Amino acid sequence: MARQEDLQIDAALTVPHWELVETFTRSSGPGGQNVNKVSSAVQLRWNVDSSSVPARIKTRFRQIWKNRITKEGDVIVDASEHRSQALNRDAARDRLTSMIRKAAKKRKRRIPTRPTRGSVERRIKAKKETGEKKALRGKVAP
Repeated sequence: MARQEDLQIDAALTVPHWELVETFTRSSGPGGQNVNKVSSAVQLRWNVDSSSVPARIKTRFRQIWKNRITKEGDVIVDASEHRSQALNRDAARDRLTSMIRKAAKKRKRRIPTRPTRGSVERRIKAKKETGEKKALRGKVAP
């Protein structure tokens, strides 16, 4: 049985271990006989909807990772790059942690800027030159 521990996101945010479901499968790729015998790949499932994470983080998580969330509301993180089950388990948990951290990070408020007077004047001047160039393309009167 795998060790059961909470997923510490930051000092104030923790995902309890009972919200995480880990499934171990046989990994593909190199590894010799180890590949056929040991279930080292990890599939970590976490239900975003039924989690104890604050609502604003859930909403932001859904916006950022909408392509990774199933119809049931689960996010699935796979890890199979290591030959060890423990290392793959840690890799999957680290990936989920970084995903939640990204959703928890407050977005920087955008301060709208106005174009400078010089850039506006240059734009209008270029438009007038283009218009004059096109006006000269007409038919020449006899």
